[in-house]
Amino acid sequence: MASLGHEVVGVDVDEAKIEALTQGRPPFFEPGLSELLVKAQDKGSLEFTTDVSRAAAAGVHFVCVGTPQKPGEFAADVTYVDAAVDSLVPHLTSTSVVVGKSTVPVGTAERLAGVIAGTGAAMMWNPEFLREGHAVDDTLHPNRLVYGVADGRADNPAVAGLDEVYASMLAEDTPRMVTDFATAELVKTAANSFLATKISFINAMAELCEASGADVTQLADAIGMDDRIGRKFLNAGLGFGGGCLPKDIRAFMARAGELGADQAVAFLKEIDSINMRRRVRMVDIARDTLGGSFIGKKITILGAAFKPDSDDVRDSPALAVARLIATQGGVVTVTDPQAIANASRTFPELNYVTDTTEALTGSDAVLLLTEWREYRDLDPQATAELVSGKVLVDGRNVLTPEQWRSAGWTYRALGRP
Repeated sequence: MASLGHEVVGVDVDEAKIEALTQGRPPFFEPGLSELLVKAQDKGSLEFTTDVSRAAAAGVHFVCVGTPQKPGEFAADVTYVDAAVDSLVPHLTSTSVVVGKSTVPVGTAERLAGVIAGTGAAMMWNPEFLREGHAVDDTLHPNRLVYGVADGRADNPAVAGLDEVYASMLAEDTPRMVTDFATAELVKTAANSFLATKISFINAMAELCEASGADVTQLADAIGMDDRIGRKFLNAGLGFGGGCLPKDIRAFMARAGELGADQAVAFLKEIDSINMRRRVRMVDIARDTLGGSFIGKKITILGAAFKPDSDDVRDSPALAVARLIATQGGVVTVTDPQAIANASRTFPELNYVTDTTEALTGSDAVLLLTEWREYRDLDPQATAELVSGKVLVDGRNVLTPEQWRSAGWTYRALGRP
């Protein structure tokens, strides 16, 4: 927002986070974000504070806090959303607009509209569709804008105010849709559920391919040629993780149950189950390649983040596999270009190194579990000179089997012969 010319105040209750941001250090790795952060602060259009009263002069208030999964439940925890809105109430006026960005259970926006009703401020819901690793570009050049307003009408006065905020994007002919609160809330959870379904579908086909001797990569290429299906998100492998898809589909199921529509999304339970099975299957394949046991074997895990170009380790499939192997007696070493700090705080019992060469040296088996470019570009011959055993399990189906096998490697992958 600051880079688009707006005056922005960032508010958070975490003093350490605010201090780091003030010094130009974002709290997570995202390509291009650090540069924008420094540039905006140097220009004087962006400041950070723990004092919510500093936001009083603002016309538009974006609520962007997390909605994690509740401990022991599928439902989303909206505590932070509620707290953020409550903190704004004393500073709202009849010209204020509160815009929800968080992924929330359907019905949340209507409830929060009631919370701020006495201030005369307007409530809107404007879901974000950011991909980690591409979030800067997705923010500045979104593929669509969705506005949820109480009456669902495009002539609602609040719509014009948000149009001013997004003027540069609208000038690029970005599609804009104005709808009611409930639809706007469902757009995000429905989109994530569909993506999760597509990923788990091809991973279910990978299970069939392993049973029949077929090649899931070629299968995906073939069905992806149908423009009704498309090739995107048909990459079989270790499955999805992170802070969005897993918890969002579970929260979707929980909310549907509360609304008495649980049968409508019952299939998502199997989507989740397929996704979790991939981690166990990866461990099974790796163990088979080592003769049936991990005991005393040195295993190198390439990748800790749930996806490349991110340091996010929430529900990381790579770390789940690493922990399973460690519990079965493997001597596990994990490496990652960006996520080591977060991973070591989350699972301190594992061994971590930052240097790829060091991680590979003396390894009995290598598992590529996060498809960072530097791992995709590894040279089979050079890598073979570092390891003790030339065993490679490609958890993301991103390497060329022939290249690795011709270099003497035993190559295995999910869903491929």
